Amino acid sequence: MKRSLKRLSAALLACLLAGTTAASAVDYSKVAGSADMTTVEQVGVEGMEPIAADSVVEGTYEVTVESSSSMFKITKAVLTVENGNMTANLTLSGTSYLVLYPGTGAEAAADTEDHYIGYTEDADGAYTYTVPIPALDQPFSCAAFSKNKEQWYDRTLLVRADSLPEKAVLVELPDYEALEKAARDARIEAMKGEGEGTLPVPPVAELADGEYTVSIFMEGGSGKASVTSSSIMMVKDGIGTVRLEWSSPHYDYMLVDGVRYEPVNTEGNSVFEVPVAALCEPIPMIADTTAMSTPHEIEYTFTISPVPTDEQDEASASETNQDNPFSPNDPVMIAACAGVLVALVLVYRGKGRRP
Repeated sequence: MKRSLKRLSAALLACLLAGTTAASAVDYSKVAGSADMTTVEQVGVEGMEPIAADSVVEGTYEVTVESSSSMFKITKAVLTVENGNMTANLTLSGTSYLVLYPGTGAEAAADTEDHYIGYTEDADGAYTYTVPIPALDQPFSCAAFSKNKEQWYDRTLLVRADSLPEKAVLVELPDYEALEKAARDARIEAMKGEGEGTLPVPPVAELADGEYTVSIFMEGGSGKASVTSSSIMMVKDGIGTVRLEWSSPHYDYMLVDGVRYEPVNTEGNSVFEVPVAALCEPIPMIADTTAMSTPHEIEYTFTISPVPTDEQDEASASETNQDNPFSPNDPVMIAACAGVLVALVLVYRGKGRRP
């Protein structure tokens, strides 16, 4: 019995040491291909003009950062403007990424590790990274290295200038609502089949039951709040329902055709599931916000547009499973092996003291 326990302990110790070695010797040379990635979303809208650091008042601001990937979800972003430079401290929703890089995945793979951006953990255990910001309202590349898949993923980010306080930006900002409306109208026209080779959009009632990837255009309000630009529309018995996730946790209900809808979540940003009467047509909705001194109902217009079938590729398992807790290089897995080893040693000692 003692010999068996010794052999098992030795095997677990070898596993622990192997995991530690693998975790410290990371190969940063691999770059994920398009087949390994989820659908890439557009950040910003056409007509935005870059705003450099010298056009922003020095200080620290909580801002909105758009991401091109649902696998790189930013829950909080704090912009620091100082000495003609801008950086942003980004808090991510997951713990999948070992390092970031201010460039493309190919550039990161060819560069040295001292140029990589490591993470720090906040009080809640979330990963935060401080990245340089070349300009506001300008898309920029930010590669992310998956610690489980051990390859770089290309991401595009954009810091919204209109998310800063009004007097923080020293130049006149464009009419964002007009830019977004123009982009939305252009997408709607394309989806309606007016362009060559496109097909008309079918009524929601004629769609087969299932889930459909859709893009969401919103207008109205002050422009400070937003919803995710893409989502899933669920169709059941000819009735469509879309999930709207706001950029704020302060929406306590929505009204659609006079019917009140409550949030479907209790933590994080407000999320609602609301009906979709038609595709590619404006749908008026009301959302009540509690962010002000007193609650206010704000009128919005949402346009839900289908994403072409060739863009609705299923998320690759190599990217969607990045949070797999059983990766051999995961520190949690290493700690678990260590815990089992200690337990076995204690059991062995306990058995040795029995009469």
